[in-house]
Amino acid sequence: MERTVVVAIEEGLHARPAALFVQAAAAQPVPVTIRKSSETEDLEADSILSVMTLGAGAGTEVVLTTPGDTDDDVAALDALEAFLSQTVIA
Repeated sequence: MERTVVVAIEEGLHARPAALFVQAAAAQPVPVTIRKSSETEDLEADSILSVMTLGAGAGTEVVLTTPGDTDDDVAALDALEAFLSQTVIA
C-alpha cells in the first residue's frame, strides 16, 4: 500500500523532526518505507540514517509504503501522514 504525502514540517525531516519521525515509524505494527516521489529507492522509515539521507525539506513530496493492505497498514500510513502534515513539531 502506498500513500503520497507532502512534508509540511517547517524545518523538514532534519535533526529532531527526523528522530521523532523514525520513532513513530518504529512504533508501527508493520514495516514502512519512505522515498521522495521523484526517486525510486525505498528507504527504511525506522532508520535515522535513511531518513536523514532522504533530505526531505518542507514541501517535499514523499511516498510512504507498507507491505500489505490490512488495517495495520492503513493505521501506519495514517499515523505517519499525520506526523508529516504538522507544520511545527512541539
